[in-house]
Amino acid sequence: MTVSDSDVAIIGMVCRFPGADSVERFWDVLREGRETLTRYTDEELLAAGVPAERLADPRYVKAGQTIPDVDLFDSELFQFTHDEAEILDPQHRIFLECALQALERAGYDPEHTEGHIGVYAGAGMNTYLLHNLGERYRTANSIDHYRLMLANDKDFLATRVSYKLDLRGPSINVNTACSTSLVAVHTACLALLSGECELALVGAVHLGSQQGYQYQEGMIFSPDGHCRAFDANAQGTVIGSGAGVVVLKRLKEALADGDWIHAVIKGSAVNNDGSHKTGYTAPSIAGQAEVIADAQEVAGVEPDGIGYVEAHGTGTPLGDPIEVAALTEAFRQGTDRTGFCALGSVKTNIGHLDTAAGLAGLIKTALMLEHGTLVPSLHYTAPNPDIDFAASPFFVNTEATAWPAADGPRLAGVSSFGIGGTNAHVVLQEPPARTAAPRGRDCELLVLSARSEAALQQAAAALGRHLKQHRELDLGAVAQTLGLGRRSHPHRLALVARGTRQAAMALALGDEEQLRQGVVGREPTAPVLVLTGAAAEPADSAELYQAVPQYRTAVDACAGALGRPGAAEALLGEGGPRAGFVHEYALARTLLAWGVEPAGLAPGGTGLAVAAALSQALPLAEALALAEGGAPLRPQAPRLPVLAPGTGRWLTEEESLLPGSWTAAGRVTEGLAELLAEAGRHPVALTPAAGEPGGLAHLLTLAGQQWVLGAELDFAAVHEGSEIRRVPLPTHRFERRRHWVEPGAHTTAAAPADAERLIARFDPEDRQQNVELVTDYLVEGIGKVLGGRHLAALDTNLFDLGLDSLVLIEVVARLGEELDFAVPATSFVEFPTIRSFVDNLAELMGFAPGPQPGAAAPATRTSRRAQRAAARQD
Repeated sequence: MTVSDSDVAIIGMVCRFPGADSVERFWDVLREGRETLTRYTDEELLAAGVPAERLADPRYVKAGQTIPDVDLFDSELFQFTHDEAEILDPQHRIFLECALQALERAGYDPEHTEGHIGVYAGAGMNTYLLHNLGERYRTANSIDHYRLMLANDKDFLATRVSYKLDLRGPSINVNTACSTSLVAVHTACLALLSGECELALVGAVHLGSQQGYQYQEGMIFSPDGHCRAFDANAQGTVIGSGAGVVVLKRLKEALADGDWIHAVIKGSAVNNDGSHKTGYTAPSIAGQAEVIADAQEVAGVEPDGIGYVEAHGTGTPLGDPIEVAALTEAFRQGTDRTGFCALGSVKTNIGHLDTAAGLAGLIKTALMLEHGTLVPSLHYTAPNPDIDFAASPFFVNTEATAWPAADGPRLAGVSSFGIGGTNAHVVLQEPPARTAAPRGRDCELLVLSARSEAALQQAAAALGRHLKQHRELDLGAVAQTLGLGRRSHPHRLALVARGTRQAAMALALGDEEQLRQGVVGREPTAPVLVLTGAAAEPADSAELYQAVPQYRTAVDACAGALGRPGAAEALLGEGGPRAGFVHEYALARTLLAWGVEPAGLAPGGTGLAVAAALSQALPLAEALALAEGGAPLRPQAPRLPVLAPGTGRWLTEEESLLPGSWTAAGRVTEGLAELLAEAGRHPVALTPAAGEPGGLAHLLTLAGQQWVLGAELDFAAVHEGSEIRRVPLPTHRFERRRHWVEPGAHTTAAAPADAERLIARFDPEDRQQNVELVTDYLVEGIGKVLGGRHLAALDTNLFDLGLDSLVLIEVVARLGEELDFAVPATSFVEFPTIRSFVDNLAELMGFAPGPQPGAAAPATRTSRRAQRAAARQD
């Protein structure tokens, strides 16, 4: 397969479509030829607010293409307060979750990804603002108006994703009606090829009506909810809800970086019909034909080589014949053949997803190319009489069938045409053949994390199921994807396994002997390396030397220090104290290189010499000599605390400078774990216990144990020396809860007319009471904004809780009204805790001394309510 400099790879795909909340389930829907239409009962529609007289109208279609749980959102993951999440357009919420999932599917964590990641995205019409927040918007003050705008305008879809995921590339909204998402793909490809970004998140979201619709002859809506693209009985489609996101990357770089490639974008084009058509909303044969031919020219392909076209395919009596005529005109520029190219429309499965329709077609076609299978276009029995398929290159594919191989790679086209005339066409090619994974290490470290124990267990079960279903996956690629491509959360799990089957079994059974779990921050402790100088089994040290570059480098350094640069492996196998020193030193150096930061060293026996080398108290050559009974010359102060053998005391700086301190006999201090626990530390034994595996498995287990306790492992270093390969795996387990304003509801209740203002309760003689009153007011008000779950502790930085500055400006404005005092709007920026803010306000109002900016001056006493709030937060 020829790779062009202009080729772009699709390396990650995520969708939330009707009947399919994942790419795998979407493929099942397509392959099985299922329609995902939902039929509503009268009871459901009445409960949703549809008037009874409308339901009695025979033209009312009680059906829709919907997605569930649009009222749910994992606000805490993205650091939204409850109030912010509640007014945020659900389209933005869904797209944000899909964007994160797409990066995880591609195997990239933005925090550890070099280069810029761009965002190109579009959203549909915001019906939530119209129907659910309308009353709130009409009665909002200027600050609320501004917040509602930021939360609901299309302009902020892409940039909100960039902000929340810390993406530094171009962040651009694209909106061209039905062609939005495919135009976004075209725009992102141009940005990648021009070097504006190295990765691109591309997609769109649309939430349509969940309540059915009224059929009107001649309009786009189907009278029965079915979309019969290209059929004689076609009368339209149904508008559906959904979101799709793909991750794009230049193909050459994707191949070099071991990315999983679903399909290749060979070329794309975008144009507009202009005014040469019957009306603004009407399609144009000339415009569509031109964009298709342009895309094929850009891709450098001939129409003869294209085996499938995913049509716009809305199933309207007028639109379908125009589309086939335009396709035929474009293809006739390069071929006279007939009936060789399959044609289909995903709208027959999931309806018309408006702004996300092009992505649905793109993902469908990419899956067909990846699986080498053509899937059926539904509800087609006889052709529209205005379509002459016999004289065209096309036939409507109605069965799931193997995609016949051609002389070259399989090729396909995807079309998307927007009301208003913006047309887009993309030419796709099947992915390059995946090479067999090179023989990797005999065992691998798999890591998972989540924000709660329940979510972690769900993630472990999902990964276990996935590995059981895909035993062909290379375990090294699985480990690399999990380590390099995911954020680390507090609840953590690590597993060392020797194969995909073993990993699947351990995860499915929750094998406590293999799984290591911990919660970062619950009881934070720091590691102390326990050094005994014990040698490893020759097979274990040989395995480590071959498999781990950092271990090999450390062993080579020891050999060089001994003047035996070519005898590193022989040095490990010769036995005795020196071999034990080299092995343990190399193990410790590897853990340090992987990101484990020890808080000290606890040596005994030959391990004291290892400690001297690791802490840089002695040069490596002198430490090696010390391991065989030599005497140190001039020890330096160690860079790490060292526990004197058998004493339970840490060496003082004066003691560490005495040669005798490094020749003292003695075992590792007894009761070490208890001794270290008192200082918030824990021992890490570099020598495996009896019966435990040694070698690479032991090293990876040590690293995994430290990771679950909070060590920030450098997974790039952990996998150094291995060919990086990424594979699609189950993504983050969202912990969603309801954030929803019912239509007509108004969440900001007006204060009673006779309510006593805060200033009226002030006592000029009791400054502390005044402080308490303001403190209570803020604790209660901010607690409501946070959804009643996280009342702010008095010394907690409010911005760390996810509060937006606009929220705090609103709080300050209301407080100023209560106090009849001009409280500076930016006070919370300078004084970001409740205590420091109140103390500063007290100084401004002249009823208490104030702190320095940013300080949290302690009050002599606080109200009971504030104390309870602080206790809950702490």
